[in-house]
Amino acid sequence: MYVGTLSFDLLLGDVHSLKEKRSVVRPIVAELQRKYAVSVAETGNQNLHRRAEIGLAVVSGEWDRITDVLDRCERLVAARPEVDLLSVRRRLHSDED
Repeated sequence: MYVGTLSFDLLLGDVHSLKEKRSVVRPIVAELQRKYAVSVAETGNQNLHRRAEIGLAVVSGEWDRITDVLDRCERLVAARPEVDLLSVRRRLHSDED
């Protein structure tokens, strides 16, 4: 069994409240879940209206599947025009770790 995780640090564009932040972050989270069947949530910076941290995880029996899904998720978030992707942290784990 293999587990891959990503943590995105995002700078949000023209956002002036936490309510506006939710309207930007929720569609990203929903699209990642829908398209790639990953576990994903806003995991940090909840009280800052222009910053967001989104974390996701995927489990598979194959390394190649993990890296493919993580690459696709990273490209999806990076392509969103309403956010600037400041950094991405990727971790890969196996049941032998």
